[in-house]
Amino acid sequence: MKELQNLDIFRSDKVSTAVLKNAIPAMIAMLMVLIYNLADTFFIGQTHNDLLVAAVSLCTPVFLLFMAVGTIFGLGGTSVISRAMGEGRTEYAKKVSSFCIWSCIGIGLIMSILFWVFMDQILTLMGVSIHTMEYAKSYMQIVTACGPFVLTANCCSNIIRAEGQSTVAMMGMLMGNLLNVILDPIMILWFGLGIKGAALATVIGNVIGAAYYLLYFHKGTSMLSMNPKDFTVKDRVCRNVLLIGIPASLASLLMSVSQIIMNSCMTQYGDMAVAGIGVAMKVTMMTGMVCIGLGQGVQPLLGYCAGAKDWTRFQKVLKFSLLFALVLSAELTGICYLFTEQIVQAFLTDGAAFAYGFHFSRILLSTSILFGVYYVLTNTLQAMGAATPSFIINLSRQGIIYIPALFILEAILGVNGLIWAQPVADILSLLLAIALYIPKYRKMIRQQK
Repeated sequence: MKELQNLDIFRSDKVSTAVLKNAIPAMIAMLMVLIYNLADTFFIGQTHNDLLVAAVSLCTPVFLLFMAVGTIFGLGGTSVISRAMGEGRTEYAKKVSSFCIWSCIGIGLIMSILFWVFMDQILTLMGVSIHTMEYAKSYMQIVTACGPFVLTANCCSNIIRAEGQSTVAMMGMLMGNLLNVILDPIMILWFGLGIKGAALATVIGNVIGAAYYLLYFHKGTSMLSMNPKDFTVKDRVCRNVLLIGIPASLASLLMSVSQIIMNSCMTQYGDMAVAGIGVAMKVTMMTGMVCIGLGQGVQPLLGYCAGAKDWTRFQKVLKFSLLFALVLSAELTGICYLFTEQIVQAFLTDGAAFAYGFHFSRILLSTSILFGVYYVLTNTLQAMGAATPSFIINLSRQGIIYIPALFILEAILGVNGLIWAQPVADILSLLLAIALYIPKYRKMIRQQK
């Protein structure tokens, strides 16, 4: 009975209540991811060595890559599970969840080994200079060890929301990232471990977060499963997860790739420019991460409505989510714009690095008001099982639009062109998301009729 009550939030709660119950825990979880990212950079900045800040910024794409692979199974699994729940196929949902969890553990282990073996080549590809190589390598050697835990935690935090347990999904992220934030000053400053301390705090936080989720499944209170007996790639389980998961993960994957390209281009302007863009990206992350949480939070609700063919409720949920997203993005962007100077000063002490960070932040903030609407629409396409539109939209913002814009605008505007490439990609990607959603929704309505 309790398991069925968990689904009441999807099918019968007031729309605004259902959206907020799903979205707020997801937003808090992503906010903690943001705080963890900021804490790493902040406490590294307290060493008054901006080369360390540059090294952490250069290594960020690797961590994003691990998260991107976890997203394949997290968002792909969420889409398949929520629609299966709407159709009443609980046993199939268990197969999907077991497949996602064990795939993350196995692939995470393989990725960690590969990154260790090819560490020097990867760092060179990322644009690490002779001044930052030693710092970046010591950070990467430790962080890559937590690959299986990053993938598993990222996956579980998503699929648990598909059964209406948004608070449980939030708690794992909250525990892991809060522990990371607490350990950062202890490891970096008190123990004097510097950048190695930041890496150790990251590893411990991710291990604890993943362990919380695995214990939740092991207790048997979930409608889903991590039992190896439920693991299967048959019955279209693997196909259905990857069909949505790969397009959904492309945004994170291409964010990693595009940051590597950006850092490589930025190195010609000096290590302080690299430190500046690293901090500027964290300023816009304040809006971006919360809006990502909003989009991921409403996806299971929209997926359940799509599975149940309840298009009236689907449309009401989407309208409320878009309005809420726009207001939220506007407020967060305004706060970041007003306090840009104070935020950048908290991370950078070198005058040149601060100048770069402040200038770059103001450019990137010019379109962050659009983040909420964009992420709600992209998660809506995933919730509907729209594989091709999801593939296109996730390929665009950090890929087929952004990467060419980097080279074109740099040729025209120099270092400023590298930064303006992101606002240009934001606007064009949002227009593309709208253009892809409208015909897909109309097609599903026609099929229902």
